[in-house]
Amino acid sequence: MKRSLLLVCYLVSSQLFSQDLIPLAKIETRLGTIYFEFHEETIAHKKSFIELANSNYWDSLTFNRVIPNFVAQGGCPDTEEGFTDASYLLEPEIFPHITHIYGAVGAGRDDNPGKISARCQFYIIHRKEGVHRLDGNYTIFGQVIKGMDVVDAIVNEEKDTTNQPLEDIGLKISIEYWNPEQISLAKKQSL
Repeated sequence: MKRSLLLVCYLVSSQLFSQDLIPLAKIETRLGTIYFEFHEETIAHKKSFIELANSNYWDSLTFNRVIPNFVAQGGCPDTEEGFTDASYLLEPEIFPHITHIYGAVGAGRDDNPGKISARCQFYIIHRKEGVHRLDGNYTIFGQVIKGMDVVDAIVNEEKDTTNQPLEDIGLKISIEYWNPEQISLAKKQSL
């Protein structure tokens, strides 16, 4: 009997731990925490975001453009360096089935014909209906699964005439690994 019970416990626990763990981005701010999953299709953007998070790249940066019913944008500021340094640029990964829906996470860029992304800048769509005029023009590489209430708070902060928050909203970005059940539960709780 004890052997059978031990065998069952072993099989159940090994099944739980053998599940593939999925990387999620965790964005901590003074207003709360946002989690997003990566789209598998956007391989280069996913890899880049994980690399920058693991190197603590964003830890001294902020959400620097916040507009209700549009976006919360953060990362490197709109400077020449963010858009001309080849080591911080990525080729577009644009797919017609991945659109700018509420909670979509996209890569910022300047106006360039190649639609090349600044890997150091990202935005989160805040408009409930989405912002579909951006579809096909910017790479969307993730989707918020938890924390859109935090995005609501971020875009509603007092801001200056350039839509930059008057009080900095610092970023602490890390990568966590969750199993599919944890992700599914987080999505259900966010509804």
